[in-house]
This record gives sequence, structure tokens and C-alpha cells, in this order.
Amino acid sequence: MSRIPGSTPSAVSSGSPSAVSHPLLDRVLASDGTLPFALLRREGGTEVEVLVGDVVDVDLLGDIPLDGASVLAIVPFRQARERGFTVHDDGAPLRCLVVRASERVSVADAVAALPAEAVAAEPLGFDIPDDEYAGIVRRVIDDEIGQGAGANFVVARRFEARTDAPPVRTLASWFRALLTHEVGSYWTFAVHAPASGTGTLSLAGATPERHLTLHDGVARMNPISGTYRHPATGPTRDGVLEFLRDTKENEELFMVVDEEMKMMSALCPDGGRIVGPYLKQMARLSHTEYLLEGRTTLDPREALRLTMFAPTVTGSPMENACTVITRHETRPRGYYSGFLALFEPEPTDDAEPEASDAVGSGPAEPGAAGYPGYSLDAPILIRTAYLHDGGRVSVPAGATLVRHSVPEHEVAETRAKASGVLTSIGLAPRGAGPDVAVDLNAQPGVAEALTARNRQLAEFWVRPQDAAPAVTTTALSGRNVLIVDHEDQFTTMLAHQLRHLGLNTRMVRWDAVDDVLTDDLLVLGPGPGDPRDDEDPRIASITRRIHERVAARKPLLAVCLSHQVLAGLAGFPIRALPAPRQGVRLEADVFGTPAAIGYYNTFGAHLTTTVAAAADNPVARLALEPSVDTDGVLTALRGPGVASVQGHLESVLSADGLTVLDGLTRHVLGVPAEPSLVR
Repeated sequence: MSRIPGSTPSAVSSGSPSAVSHPLLDRVLASDGTLPFALLRREGGTEVEVLVGDVVDVDLLGDIPLDGASVLAIVPFRQARERGFTVHDDGAPLRCLVVRASERVSVADAVAALPAEAVAAEPLGFDIPDDEYAGIVRRVIDDEIGQGAGANFVVARRFEARTDAPPVRTLASWFRALLTHEVGSYWTFAVHAPASGTGTLSLAGATPERHLTLHDGVARMNPISGTYRHPATGPTRDGVLEFLRDTKENEELFMVVDEEMKMMSALCPDGGRIVGPYLKQMARLSHTEYLLEGRTTLDPREALRLTMFAPTVTGSPMENACTVITRHETRPRGYYSGFLALFEPEPTDDAEPEASDAVGSGPAEPGAAGYPGYSLDAPILIRTAYLHDGGRVSVPAGATLVRHSVPEHEVAETRAKASGVLTSIGLAPRGAGPDVAVDLNAQPGVAEALTARNRQLAEFWVRPQDAAPAVTTTALSGRNVLIVDHEDQFTTMLAHQLRHLGLNTRMVRWDAVDDVLTDDLLVLGPGPGDPRDDEDPRIASITRRIHERVAARKPLLAVCLSHQVLAGLAGFPIRALPAPRQGVRLEADVFGTPAAIGYYNTFGAHLTTTVAAAADNPVARLALEPSVDTDGVLTALRGPGVASVQGHLESVLSADGLTVLDGLTRHVLGVPAEPSLVR
């Protein structure tokens, strides 16, 4: 695939200063540290934006003051509490720079004006030594992924240093170095936000990753995962092709795409589509990425709340990833893996905003109901150096841990991710190799290797969603579906696909469900955990809901974790698999029909020669028909008004997922099959 326009801009040279004056930049550089400011260069931009204003701290994202001025918010990781997630709470403020003045300066002029000399700093090394971090990686693989807690998790550590240089000069020097030496950044920035009584927040970075943008009613997310660490002599064609063929790197990217498509399905009533993949080349490493697009009318602050935080810096499923991070990271994250969020008033004149080909219909009209009034540009806070009060410097970095992870490789990945910032700001040796030796996107075979990845994706999520309107039939139209979320937002994608099939859906969290008998169909969703753990309140809830629906002879569909619980109640033994199947696409047999399905399971229900049917067990008395794969693991179950499936039919990896979902839904509702209606 061709690269995203502007995704790999060349490093800039100092050039020659122009005769144009830049009073706001001059004011920033001459300030004594009391002036709040931000310096930004956005992806592909030829100018640096200089922003100054007032600092305001707020408690919640919804409190960010959008009263007509532009606002730059610095959002800490602790805001995940707004979604009820578990985090170490360090009290880091949600700080807003309300912009009162701004100017644009050419990159060449900015580089010429910024201090060229690196600030003196004493490197102290990583807070977690290599061998200790490797041990954490092993524990996460064995105790979390290996016990069904999730598919992937990001664990961080910090490179630390000290400096006596003044804050403004330090940030200005760092910003110039990143402008000059780093490439491929989504944002390059420096932010200085002092506040009375709560300390000064100072940071500079070159982040590769957009978290969320909203413009003219179009939402875009940009999951980046998989890392090619450039050799000291520079990247090579053979090296990048080997990276693009690597199973672990492929699966890592697909997992985060799935996780962010869950978010897109929550943001966008018509779902989202996947565009890409692309190769993002930076100075010291390269990543693979996709672009996700959809339409929304949500207030941008609410959109941010629903997407806290990116799976590329936390893991999946999101809620349990935060819990796992809290178990294995002993220090609060501060702003690492949070985001900057620039809110800018959108024009309200009669000019027609540009529509997006990828999402079909034109943008929402300014002034229409639900039109947010502000655009949003929110990059993730990674590849960032923080200057703390007292001269302490920290550069956090994390690695995405999956079932294939090799601890020593993940140690090296954290070093590589930190190195781009560290070498730029003078805290690590630059070495003899060039920042960019070769344009990897232009190398023979790279575009083909990227395109080949899409052979594993479901067409449903790749095509524009408005080109596939919801199917309405007299058989399915108007049926009501309750989907129960067990702390895995795959349910949002399930809801979208069921709406596509013509059903009315609503989704309720497992501990907020008060009635499961009213709706025409109950869908019990997936979630993390061990299905054999009767002490887990979620497992107990699934068990209770299954018994209620079966006793009432009401249609029921169970997915993944809920499928395993149903299978256990039916008498099939549940065991841990020899190796977790997290983010794996397999050819499954679903009642005699082969189907490509995405799997995210550590446990499986197994076929036995006889299934014990207890007299007092209504589920066992159903004598459910099993569908079994080649190693004896159940892929699905079905019986009168009941069906379940191990795989995630809603996953981007499930090429045949919508067809299987349509068939199982029709089975439990007693509706004749109409395969031609599935599009």
C-alpha cells in the first residue's frame, strides 16, 4: 500500500532565517518559565504553530472549556478512572492551555530561532533493569495471557536523567533537535504549562501515532503496532520484508485493529472501515499501521472519553488491560499513554466542508443537531521526554506483550522506542549510522507485502459501511436483541453486525442487567477470565442468565467466554489450550461449513464420548449438537433456541463471520435461512 500522505516527512535542516519577525515565538524563547506555551508541528506540516494562553486544570474530560477559544488539553493516564477502570492514581492534573494568541512560523525559521546547543544532562539509565523487565514480560505471558486475562498487554519502564538547565531553554533545545533529527512523526511538540500550587508540566516529543481526530463529522483512528528496529547501519529491504512476514508482528497489529474497531463501533452508528495498511518509517525504527474511519455526531470530549486509552499503549480487552498494568507496573504512568488533545472551533460559514470518500455521505452540516462545533486532533503521548520540577528527566517506553513475545526482544524494543528521543536530545550516542538511510516504502516487494496482510481481513470491515446498508426482512426486522457486555467491547462490533442484519440492538454491562427475558434474543458476550472460576462474579452472572433463558425457552446466543460457560453447563469439559489462541485466524468447521474465523481464547470446551446429563440440569438436557475442530475443541454448539460459538464472528479477522452470525441468529430465532441477504 502507498504510505499515508505526509507520514514520513524528511528531517529538516536549519535553512536560512527569513526577514519575517515572529514576535510570539520570540516572546516564548525569552520567557522566564512563567509563560504557558506550546510549539507544534503536525504531520506533514511546513510550519510550527506557536500557542500561548492561560492554564486551567479540570477534573473530567467533559469539563474541558470549549467556549469559543482553541484549547490544548494534556490528558494523564489516570483519567481512565472516568471509565471505571483500575489505575494507579498519582493525582496528575488534566491540564488545559486555553489559547489566547497564536502564530505560525516556517519550520526553517523556527529551527534557526531555537537554541542549537544540546542542554547538559546526566543519564541515569532505566528505572527497571533489563533482567527485571524481562522477568515482568515472562510473568505477564504466563500469569495473564496464559490464564485468559487478555490478548496483549503493554508494560512500561522509564529512562531517567537529570539536568540543571532552565526549563524553557531545555524544551526549546529538545524541540529543535526532534524537528531536525526525527522523521515520520504525527506530531512533534513542546509544551510548557506552569500552574500555581500544582507544579509545572513540561514535555517534548515526536509521537508517531494519532489517537483520534474529528473533523466535519468524520472520526479517524490510527492503530500502530509491530516494530522493525533499524540496525546501526540503517534499515534494509531484506530487514523490513522479514519484519512484514513475522507472525508475531502481524498478529500484534491485527489485535490492536480489532480493539480500536470496538471503539469505532461505539463512536460511529454506521460502524467504521479499515484503510491500509501502511509502513511508518521513523529515524530509529519503523511500524505498521492502519487508518480507521467512520462518521459520528458525538461531542469530541465524549468521543475521547469513550476511547480512553489506545490499545497500542495499554492492551486488550481494555478494561482488564488497565487492571493488569496496575498489577505489573509499580509506579503511576503520569502522562505516558495519555494524549494531547487540540480542540479548535470549526468554521460555521456556508462553505461546504470536504467529504471523505472512505466514509461515503457528506459531512454533518454546521448547526445541525449533534454537530460538535469543534474539531479534535489528539496524538498519543509516547516517544516523549518529561522535564519534572527539580530537573528530573524521564522518557517512558513500553512493549506490547503477546503470546509469542520473547522477553529479551521486548527489552530491546523498549530501548529502541526510547532511543529516538534520547539520541535526538543528546542523552544517548547518535552513532555513525544515518537517521534515514533508505526509503523503505519505495523498496521492491514492500507494497506487495503490506497488501498481502489484507487477505486475512473481513471484507465487511474493509468496505465503506454506507455501501452495505442494513438488511431488512420480514423475518428479522423489528426483532429486539439484548447484548450483555462482560468487560470486552467486542460487543459493540457484535451490535453493529446484528443491526446490519436488521435487528434492533441494545447493550448493557453484565452487572447492570435487570431483565434478560423481555427481548426476543439474548446475546451473552465475551470477556476475560477462566470460565471454570465459579467465584468470578461475571462467570456466576453468565451461568444465571443461561439458566434463566433456557428455563423460559427463550432464544439465546453465547460467544467465546459465554460459549465456554454454556458448554461446561452442557457437560463438556473446559481445559486450558496447549497454547493461547489470541488474535489467531483459523479455518473452523461450523456444523459442516468451513469458515475463516478470528479467535481470542486461552480455554476451550472439549468433546467427550459421552456428555453427562444431570436430571436437574436443563442445559444438559438440551442435548446440544457440537461442532468440533480437528483437535477436539468445540467451535460451536446448537440446540432448540440455543447456539454458541467459540470464535469472534465480529472480529476483523473473521472473513466469514457475518455469514456464520446470520446463520446462528436465524437458527435460535427459528427463521429460515436467506443467504443471499448477507452482504
